Amino acid sequence: MDPVNNASIITDSIGILPRLLSGLFTKLVIAVIIVLIGLIAGRILGKLIHKTLHEVELNRIIKKAAGIKVSMEEIISTFITYFIYFIFIVMALNQLGLTTVVLHMISGAVLIIIIISILLSIKDFMPNMFAGFFIHQKRFIKDGDIIKVDNTEGKVVHINLVETKIETKQGDIIYIPNSLLTKKTVVKLKKKKFR
Repeated sequence: MDPVNNASIITDSIGILPRLLSGLFTKLVIAVIIVLIGLIAGRILGKLIHKTLHEVELNRIIKKAAGIKVSMEEIISTFITYFIYFIFIVMALNQLGLTTVVLHMISGAVLIIIIISILLSIKDFMPNMFAGFFIHQKRFIKDGDIIKVDNTEGKVVHINLVETKIETKQGDIIYIPNSLLTKKTVVKLKKKKFR
């Protein structure tokens, strides 16, 4: 090996490193500036949208039309704010060349959250549904029966697949999950005792 060639290779390698670091530092600074602009723009647009919707009185219009009180002004303005944050963060990641990796990670996390949410919601629904099938098939309680479960006593008003609706002597309506009816002792009372 020629010592002169080795020296030129080493000096070329050392010269490339500052250029690489300089390019990376420039991209990082630009990405940080993009994120800061996004934070400012998101906050300003969110407040502007909120003020506009408040002047239109969107919450009052929804309450009058639907009869429910919902703070849509805040919901929409917050959504706009975070959507703008998201767009500017994606632009900053694109500047760094990390967009696809991070978006894949975010989509994977969202997918995992959705799956966990579905599993947690099914956790209570499935046992109640199977118990509802059991109650309908065996017909051990029917609409109009007077029952006592634990300390709750009342008339069965309606049985669906998930829950049983019971009306107490005082006129209160109680919803009992069907899985509870199959696990607990259910006492059928005579109708004379209830009134």
